[in-house]
Amino acid sequence: MKPENHRNITLNLPESLLKDFKVFAAERNQSMTALAAEAIRQLMDAQKDREATRARMFDRMRNAKDRSNSPERTWTRDELYER
Repeated sequence: MKPENHRNITLNLPESLLKDFKVFAAERNQSMTALAAEAIRQLMDAQKDREATRARMFDRMRNAKDRSNSPERTWTRDELYER
């Protein structure tokens, strides 16, 4: 398997966050790069999941059977809106 190409980036983080992140990575014996890459992947995957779920929901709504002519219905629209 060919290794993935990597590029350096610059992040501007608050000093306290950077300090905590260094400790967090060290406690897990992982690099900050590996942790940041995984966090970014998880954020993007979660967004894709939300978008897919939303698309499925709207697809189901568009393709739902029309329940308005159901034989079990015993009321009319006018009865619901009587004053």
